[in-house]
This record gives sequence, structure tokens and C-alpha cells, in this order.
Amino acid sequence: MASAVLTAWWAQLAAVVAMTVGAAWLMDLSLRAFTGTLRRPRRRRRPVRPARVAARRPARRPVAVAVPERRSVQAIAADLRRLRRELALVSIGSAAHRAGVLAAYDDVLVEAARSLEVAHRLPETCPGEEREVERLRLAAALADTGLVISDRQDRG
Repeated sequence: MASAVLTAWWAQLAAVVAMTVGAAWLMDLSLRAFTGTLRRPRRRRRPVRPARVAARRPARRPVAVAVPERRSVQAIAADLRRLRRELALVSIGSAAHRAGVLAAYDDVLVEAARSLEVAHRLPETCPGEEREVERLRLAAALADTGLVISDRQDRG
């Protein structure tokens, strides 16, 4: 009778599949044990409802973070020098890129003027020669207050 069970094709197929799966499982287990990645399976936690979490934790007060109103003058001067160098290099590039760098340079010039309390009219002037003259005047006024705008190689 036992030989009749193993001679049926479906029984032989089931035995081969079971041995193959068992061998693959044993090989995986031994490889994980050899490499050190063999760990116990983690127990799944139940999802925590927000009401339970709020009940377990004490109420927290929001921490007030001191945000400085202005950047340091050194950071502003470094940005001015960087943007000035980029303006000198972008003169042969695209017009859109130059306009973007020029707008950023104007914004940092205005920020420096506010930090050092220098009078200016840069935001009100129209683009063109008038704005370029105001930009140069404001840069000179900032340099007169002691802000170093140009790099050493620019000074000659």
C-alpha cells in the first residue's frame, strides 16, 4: 500500500515540491544565520488611536524660537560679493539669467541699505539707466559706511 501511494504521479509531485520548498527555506535560514541578519520576526503593534495618545501624553507648550529679524552684515556683504562676481561672469550668458541675478543683487543691496540705515530709492526707480545709476550710488554709499562689496582682485 505504501508503495502504491508514492507511485501516483500527484504524490510524487507534491513530495518534490515540498522538498524543494524545504531546501530553499533551509538555505535561506542558514545564509541569514551566517551573515548575521537572522533576527526574530517583530510582533505587530496595534494601531494607536489619537485619543489614546493624547490621554497618555501631557500637553506640551509650544517653544518660542527666537527668529532674528535681519541677517548679519557679514552674510549680506558675502552675498553682495558673490552676486557681483556672478554678474561679471553672466554678461555673456542668457538675458533671463542676467535679469534674475540683477534682481537678486538689487534685493541684497536694499537689504544692506536697510541694515546700515542708508537712504536709497532703488525699488522706486524704473529699469534702465536711472536704476543703474541708483544701483551704483547705493553701492558707493554702502562702501562709504565701511561695507566691503568688491573682492580684492576687483580693487586693483
